[in-house]
Amino acid sequence: MIYTVTLNPSLDYIVSVEHFQAGIVNRTYQEKILPGGKGINVSTVLKNLGVDNVALGFTAGFTGDEILKRLKEFKLQADFIPVKEGMSRINVKLRSDEETEINGMGPKVTKEELEQLYQKLDRLKDGDFLVLAGNIPEGLPKSMYMSILERVKEKKLQIVVDATKGILVSALAYHPFLIKPNNHELQEIFDAEIKTQADTCFYAKKLQEMGARNVLVSLAGDGAVLLTEDGEVLIGSAPKGKLVNSVGAGDSMVAGFLTGYLETGDYKEAFKMGISAGSASAFSEELATRKEVEVILRSHHFSME
Repeated sequence: MIYTVTLNPSLDYIVSVEHFQAGIVNRTYQEKILPGGKGINVSTVLKNLGVDNVALGFTAGFTGDEILKRLKEFKLQADFIPVKEGMSRINVKLRSDEETEINGMGPKVTKEELEQLYQKLDRLKDGDFLVLAGNIPEGLPKSMYMSILERVKEKKLQIVVDATKGILVSALAYHPFLIKPNNHELQEIFDAEIKTQADTCFYAKKLQEMGARNVLVSLAGDGAVLLTEDGEVLIGSAPKGKLVNSVGAGDSMVAGFLTGYLETGDYKEAFKMGISAGSASAFSEELATRKEVEVILRSHHFSME
């Protein structure tokens, strides 16, 4: 079974405005509300691709109730812990000439509520996948992922981490099955300028040397790079298409990669599925469906190097 953890889920309020201007009244021409947070996005795409999974995390207040309601309507298995203080955040995604995001804070999680999450993680079994995705909300220690990984280290889990900078680096000591930085995050981690695919591969290799088994680096419109634990270096081109929605594309790549790996046991096929799922989400109003992913898989020549 695959379990995803979203410590700070959200309701994503996605609005479209023609030629947004600050300081005046702007009116939307399109609105949408979706449950969000990186782990939830991974769970959603996994479900779309036919892979059973369970979404874990915290919810609070009326916004938390709405998140759970929408996940239930989607028939996604959700096992979230109710938090007493505060409310789950609302993230505003403004689409106009430029894309702008305003992300909320989220609730305050107590030690008792945190312990409930640990108890759920204690039930995971050898062979399960655990996906830790997103940043740590205010109020929780920045070492949160390390605490989780320390708690489950005796289990033979396949760990996936998709987080930024220090949070990601701290997880490497636990030899995660997969990490997925993007090129910008890779630059932040090493405080280095990355201009070429060779640069990307060089720094991805450093992350592998620091403990990651497989390193998947998303390059937005330039495709992706995968360094496998078998020593392969794969560079895949990105499919051509109109960017509609960048939110969740990286999470979709993780879900696609896991789906491809579970279906074939082959890293190259998993890589293709990951690129296809990430692109399908980027080209769609919502997260990728199986049909959209398969269209790209069949039609795109991946130009693997």
